[in-house]
Amino acid sequence: MNFPVHLLIPLVCALLYVLAALAIKRAAVFHVGVWRTSFVANWIMAAAFLPWWFWQGGRLHPLADYWQPAVTALCFLGGQVFIFLALAKGDVSVTTPVMGTKVILVALFSSLLRVGDVPLKWWLGAALSAGAVALLHAGERHGQRRQVGPAAALATASALSYGLGDVLMQKWVPAWGTASYFPAMFLLVGVYSLAFVPFFSAPLSALNAEAWRWVSFGGVLLALNNAGIVFTLGIWGGATAVNIVYSVRGLFSVVAVWAIGHWFASTEQHLAPGVLRFRFIGATLMIGAIALVLI
Repeated sequence: MNFPVHLLIPLVCALLYVLAALAIKRAAVFHVGVWRTSFVANWIMAAAFLPWWFWQGGRLHPLADYWQPAVTALCFLGGQVFIFLALAKGDVSVTTPVMGTKVILVALFSSLLRVGDVPLKWWLGAALSAGAVALLHAGERHGQRRQVGPAAALATASALSYGLGDVLMQKWVPAWGTASYFPAMFLLVGVYSLAFVPFFSAPLSALNAEAWRWVSFGGVLLALNNAGIVFTLGIWGGATAVNIVYSVRGLFSVVAVWAIGHWFASTEQHLAPGVLRFRFIGATLMIGAIALVLI
């Protein structure tokens, strides 16, 4: 079986995402909050994508056409807010593997939007994913489960929103071109983020240098991650295949927490060995479920 070289891009993005999640989790220690974190990250991405319009000769479309990037921007924003809320409530080694369900949802949305059938193996993959989520809870004490459950639910909602956005991008971007679509989409994400300002716990100017360092680092990593994914989808398509490879971030997250979590002052590596072991098995099982979609 030949492995398309362009799928190495989401593989690298999977690692970038895990590092971004750890940085954002670290920023939470300084009480940055979900809304300020989202606002900063979104405007970093808008600033990163806007030059692409000028460099690649993006063109203006009729105003009526901009409902398409507006819809995908809303899907992206919803996915981002849900995952930031999940990270605020739970561990990176839980939320990131749960995000692996996104590939099943992408496959489902692809089928629904093309008026096709959902193969049996996709439903089997969904069942295995549910089993994997159960393993993420294994080994936790009762009080800890109450924290894991909401984090897993929020991560699933994020996967749903991101997954729909990925399929819609694959459907609409070819007619626009990447240089016209993505700068408009991420600029709209930034504009939508203005709605977060009333929910700030304090002005951005109140953040200290350490908080700015972590939230900016996380935002830049997210911008690089998103650039890799959206350009891969916009140029080569194949949302399901891209997300199959990208789902390796679930496994990366468990390994990263164990290996380099201390760089980010993460406390997850101090969890009981049995807890991390179950999470590793759950992440691996989720990748097996995802492989069913590819076979």
